[in-house]
Amino acid sequence: MALRTLAPADPSSSPTLSSRPNWKRLDGVDVLRGLAILFVVLNHVHMRLAIAHIRYVADTSKPLIASLVWNGQFGVQIFFAVSGFLITSTALRRWGILSNVRLRDFYLLRVARIAPMLLALLAVMAVLHYANVSPFVVSEKTGGIGRALLAALTLHVNMLQAQRGWLPANWGVLWSLSVEEMFYLFFPLAARFFSRSNFFPSILLCFVALGPFARTIFARGNDIWAEQSYLGGMDAIALGCLTALLVCRVHFSRTALRAVAMTGATLILSILVGLRLTYVPPIAKSGLDMTVIALGTCMVIIAAAQTQWKGPRLLAPLLRLGQCSYEVYLTHMFVVFALFAVFLKCGNPIWSVPLLFVATVIVAAGVGDIVARFFSEPLNRILRERWRDGRRQLGSVSDSRVGSVEL
Repeated sequence: MALRTLAPADPSSSPTLSSRPNWKRLDGVDVLRGLAILFVVLNHVHMRLAIAHIRYVADTSKPLIASLVWNGQFGVQIFFAVSGFLITSTALRRWGILSNVRLRDFYLLRVARIAPMLLALLAVMAVLHYANVSPFVVSEKTGGIGRALLAALTLHVNMLQAQRGWLPANWGVLWSLSVEEMFYLFFPLAARFFSRSNFFPSILLCFVALGPFARTIFARGNDIWAEQSYLGGMDAIALGCLTALLVCRVHFSRTALRAVAMTGATLILSILVGLRLTYVPPIAKSGLDMTVIALGTCMVIIAAAQTQWKGPRLLAPLLRLGQCSYEVYLTHMFVVFALFAVFLKCGNPIWSVPLLFVATVIVAAGVGDIVARFFSEPLNRILRERWRDGRRQLGSVSDSRVGSVEL
């Protein structure tokens, strides 16, 4: 989602909107999204190698290697935090205050952004299942193709996997969409009815507090549910929402913003790399590592939003990767499977493993960019135009192209 400078279509309908900061696209946020999807793609390439028992390095648990190829779950947590910030920021810009959120508009905007890609993905995967393409066949053990489609459309892929085991990887990635969209199913209702009494932030803080427990005690030894439970991911989304509220209400000095940015970056690096350099089991076993990386992400977002940091040209590929992260996330496993098959047909030479990682990232980014430019973004605009009420565009903003970030 781009945070662009917008004027309300009807200023009288949103009296506080004009007093809020006008944001252009946030390069800092796009960099975070780019890093997050990079971690996910690298992690899935590594998992293909691990499943095939191909040892391309002596020890993948070494800090440098692990920080590159074992951070997929942390990458999703970064996505969640960014998503919460962007959705809440967009709602504040569209409606001025959260209690003014129009439920119809909010849900239609979500459908316009999410549905085209999701439905297309499910159609392709169903065809591949019936064509008996092995990486895409849903086994009867997990309920078969009908059960998988139902789970994807009703936002409980995570529950299905926790109950019946792993789905094929292309289906499995939809667990994060289940968590995220379940949160946004209730977000506008809570915002509309509780924000005037200032009870809404307290609700968000409850989600933050419950996150670590959901990843540990509430999981009851189920490793899949520990990673993919609703509450286990919603703490990061809630932190992102709180960050948007804070950024809109509090203006930080330059000195404070530098300190916030450095602290946030330190927290992120401490989880991505530091935990592997220094063995600190309590934070991981308590589930707090996910909360810490989400908190660090939100601190970096605060600095990016209020300083309007612009990334250098060197980061342009990473910025674009972040801008189409939703499309890359939903399509990258096709690239992973295809290039890994080529790798195996070539005799899986160890020397080419770095090339496999690099090629997969480049091709996945390219595919995601093409899908975004020529499919999901055009359909997003078409749906929003079709659903507008006369001259009133969804959300009462002048540019209906502004959407929200997805995994």
